[in-house]
Amino acid sequence: MEETGTLFGWAFGDAARADEPGYLAELRREALENATQDAVRRGFEVEAGEESYAVLQPGETLVDVENAPDRLVVRCTVKLTGPGSENVHAVGPMNG
Repeated sequence: MEETGTLFGWAFGDAARADEPGYLAELRREALENATQDAVRRGFEVEAGEESYAVLQPGETLVDVENAPDRLVVRCTVKLTGPGSENVHAVGPMNG
């Protein structure tokens, strides 16, 4: 079995647009792209179809949403593959 790790990606949006059709999907795509770019910079690949998403709200997370632009934050967690990926784990609000 291949060892894997995890990594977060982020997208920041306008809370006033959260109910617009397609807006959260757009932010999810941005968060996935952010995570994928970070993984590539670190020398890893992202396992397609294994991503998960969370919309973070003030008071529900360690992330300081109060300082986020317009207080809408989408986090994407991806599964990493490749040598050394088992040493990288998304924990709390950070990538370790």
